[in-house]
Amino acid sequence: MSDTPIVPDRAAPAEKPALKVLLAAPRGFCAGVVRAIDAVEQALKLYGAPVYVRHEIVHNKYVVEDLKRKGAIFVEELDEVPDTTAPVIFSAHGVPKSVPEAAAGRNLFAIDATCPLVTKVHREAQVHFKRGRHILLIGHKGHPEVVGTIGQLPDGAFTLIETADEAERVTPPDAENLAYVTQTTLSLDDTAELVAILRRRFPKLAEPHKEDICYATTNRQEAVKVIAPKVDALIVVGAPNSSNSQRLREAAERAGCPRAALVQRAADIDWSVFSGLSSLGVTAGASAPEVLVEEIIDAFAARYDVRVETVTSTEEDVFFPLPRVLRPDAAAE
Repeated sequence: MSDTPIVPDRAAPAEKPALKVLLAAPRGFCAGVVRAIDAVEQALKLYGAPVYVRHEIVHNKYVVEDLKRKGAIFVEELDEVPDTTAPVIFSAHGVPKSVPEAAAGRNLFAIDATCPLVTKVHREAQVHFKRGRHILLIGHKGHPEVVGTIGQLPDGAFTLIETADEAERVTPPDAENLAYVTQTTLSLDDTAELVAILRRRFPKLAEPHKEDICYATTNRQEAVKVIAPKVDALIVVGAPNSSNSQRLREAAERAGCPRAALVQRAADIDWSVFSGLSSLGVTAGASAPEVLVEEIIDAFAARYDVRVETVTSTEEDVFFPLPRVLRPDAAAE
């Protein structure tokens, strides 16, 4: 009898199940987010650390932590900023008028990184107010953008409307002199419902010259609606406090996706929900960097035999220049 030990047959490694990933396009960073992040990085380059930023420059923890490592200091209010000559940057969401006024009162070097599309809403509201109109603001209470918009005008200039029930019940001071504006990151479908109610109730309601919901919010929701009915589940890469990311998850559910979740990082994936799939949709909110999309796809590739297909619903070429003080030619002016 041979002394050679008997080695049991090793089972061949199990093949990974196939997974078709439909990657929504457009997704991720919009022009306003790129501008805001670039504003912080350019300020650090020009003036050195620290650079103070009031509120999260955009709603994404990865982005914020990356900028902290580079020398940005994030604060919630200006009173947390010491007397300094360092730049103080206002976030992409916009701020009430009282904030730049307070900064000027302290002689702080303030740089406004408000998204130009949010600034557009501010200007519309100011025009309506000058024309004697009460303004119905469709948006989410407490969201930084809504706080900033309301803070453009005196108390009582706005009535905030969040739901269809509130649109049905609102009693403005003068129904003959009304206008509406909206937060830029809302659900297209929800907003259309509320606007329809307001138009029915107030036929003389003045409207924006151009839709307030920004191009990026619109495009990302439309892209999700294309892929959501075709997949077993869908992941939105984004932060829980990101309004546009939450609206993407809702849009996927409404479009017929059986499972939709908002996920910040690969480590946050609930594999009890995302197992046994044959198809998956992936998109990202307007403040989520592409590196996190890649990280999540890699996490699925470790468990599935992944084949990625990009589904493009529209092309984007929008660009917003940096605040003037941060542009390369500013010193020459």
